[in-house]
Amino acid sequence: MFNYEKRLQFPVNIKENNAKLAQVIISQFGGPDGELAASMRYLSQRFATPYKEVAGLLTDIGTEELSHLEMVGTIIYQLTCDLPMSEIEKNGFDKYYVDHTLGLWPQAAGGVPFNANQFQSKGDIITDLFEDMAAEQKARTTYDNILRLVKDYPDVCAPIKFLRAREVVHFQRFGEALRITQDHLDDRNFYAFNPGFDTNNDSPACGCKCQ
Repeated sequence: MFNYEKRLQFPVNIKENNAKLAQVIISQFGGPDGELAASMRYLSQRFATPYKEVAGLLTDIGTEELSHLEMVGTIIYQLTCDLPMSEIEKNGFDKYYVDHTLGLWPQAAGGVPFNANQFQSKGDIITDLFEDMAAEQKARTTYDNILRLVKDYPDVCAPIKFLRAREVVHFQRFGEALRITQDHLDDRNFYAFNPGFDTNNDSPACGCKCQ
């Protein structure tokens, strides 16, 4: 169960429209390394995670990613709210406008729509945690790229910097979760065994006798 607070995790107060910036920032709304994919990834993975402390971490971060989705959506909304047709046409926002007017819709900066193939839930805690760490680094890189494009817009830059910083923290937390998982496992075998299906007394699912 989630408790919703009617406030953003970090304030977003953008004073001027900018369709060009909205078109790149939208990648973190529905792009391959965006907040929607992140929240779905972690909130899906938590169910098959065998260790309560790691499942709790996935729930915490997955929930926080939903708050980041809300922040990114707010940024895009404030950049495009009441955007006049002249600006829509001038800044190449017309293709998006035709399909969605000024509504929020999850897609990448290149226009590719969000789909569930952008994240994985493998049911193997080692595999999932390595994916999670990589996902946070890819999101951090995307925010770095966005920051280079918005550096002259402090109202936009501030919340983007906050979101980037949280990606770094999440990467560190998933590293801690990997260490916790390794502590639960036989460290000679943690690459070979899926703790959800195999034990130290059984052969791995592949049928080999690697120990």
